[in-house]
Amino acid sequence: MNEKDLYRPNVAMIIVSNAYPQKKEIFIALRNDLTDIWQFPQGGIDEGEEVHEALFRELEEEIGTNKVKIVAEYPEWISYDFPPKIAKKMKPYKGQKQRYFLVKLKKSAKIDINTAHPEFGDYKFVGVDEALNLSASFKQAVYENVIKHFKNEGYL
Repeated sequence: MNEKDLYRPNVAMIIVSNAYPQKKEIFIALRNDLTDIWQFPQGGIDEGEEVHEALFRELEEEIGTNKVKIVAEYPEWISYDFPPKIAKKMKPYKGQKQRYFLVKLKKSAKIDINTAHPEFGDYKFVGVDEALNLSASFKQAVYENVIKHFKNEGYL
């Protein structure tokens, strides 16, 4: 496996409510398998799957709805390494390379984290700074870069 293959292809979403852009609060969810770790929804891109297909599938799997409008996309892949405990479970991958999207929930969207295979125990909408403060340390740099980009572009 070469170096680029050691990073699992993944999509990630910064979700704003249907009150956006008047309200710029973002969705963050509490993982149910790690203690006090909040994150943005994300998930692997299946073999042969297009990035946008993975985005909508993962939204449905993780938050029970894919009724969103894509507002913006981070312009490149961005990666992070897993901490040792997670790396053991994710072998042969040493991290993830991600495509980030800023998406707005449609008025008809109903969030339900009690999905077939729940990944989250709770969720809330918070300000950007609070989302950064609650996030896992190993994802902090990625979150900061993506949020900075969306802020610079006038989205957040």
